[in-house]
Amino acid sequence: MSGAVSHAAPHVPVLLDEVMDAIAPVDGAVVVDGTYGAGGYARAALSAGAARLIAFDRDPDAAASARQSADARLQVEEDCFSRMDAVLAARGVEAVDVVMLDIGVSSMQLDRAERGFSFREDGPLDMRMSQAGRSAADLVNEADEAELADIIYLYGEERRARQVARALVNARPLTRTHETAEIVRRAAGQRPGQRTDGATKTFQALRIAVNDELGELDAGLRAAERVLRPGGRLAVVTFHSLEDRAVKRFLRERSGNLPSGSRHLPAAGEAGPAPTFNRPAKAVTAGEAELARNPRARSATLRAAVRTAAPAWPSTGPVSKKETAL
Repeated sequence: MSGAVSHAAPHVPVLLDEVMDAIAPVDGAVVVDGTYGAGGYARAALSAGAARLIAFDRDPDAAASARQSADARLQVEEDCFSRMDAVLAARGVEAVDVVMLDIGVSSMQLDRAERGFSFREDGPLDMRMSQAGRSAADLVNEADEAELADIIYLYGEERRARQVARALVNARPLTRTHETAEIVRRAAGQRPGQRTDGATKTFQALRIAVNDELGELDAGLRAAERVLRPGGRLAVVTFHSLEDRAVKRFLRERSGNLPSGSRHLPAAGEAGPAPTFNRPAKAVTAGEAELARNPRARSATLRAAVRTAAPAWPSTGPVSKKETAL
């Protein structure tokens, strides 16, 4: 891998003003940025007067970039944001004022062909955020056809998932992004003039599976619930419907706003956990001005809520990948 990337942010983070409004007041606050990436949200929070900012990123390149900051208030943790409660406890931090999360792949990962996240430029079929463990090539070349079809259907919402999985299995071994994308396009039925590249959904699905992104999100939301003080603010930016549905359901559930019959909530008449978040604010999307200068904002959704004084709900164990996707 190449060395540390520049500390300068290559892209403006989406919904930046809206995120800062959602987590205000920041002056004097202890802030967790669970997905540091290029550092745009972190720098904005520090500029707004955060007393301490604890930045998490499992990508070694992003962590190395963050460490180049001369701001003594910035503390960098090369770890998953799902472990924020354990890491903070080990550092002697009992509670924080803000947790902000920007879910999914970062621009600095997409823009580097050698990371293998994008099919725009040819590179190794990798996609590992942590740069360790099972790669996308391992998954494509080792999983059976049924498992691949499930992954592509559930995480990519690709209607031709079975045909794509069959084509990938028949083309093994696959090691490069361009060759893989071309096989997917043919199987998915890429049409001339089609606005979205036919490989997009499958590449999304492989990336989510390789990095267990939905499991990480579920665990990270629970961890945020445990570390936020009463009155603390949670802000989460997502970029596709699977992520947004997971955040929406968590906040509705934790604010006591789910209909009876939820698998998490007690039956009518039974005492259950008290709401740990106030009713969340209405979801926010980018306005026309931001869309004009930053097309990536088109799919972004911000959801935010304020922590109550109720104890965090007991852990029910990890939600299965299939349940999280549905």
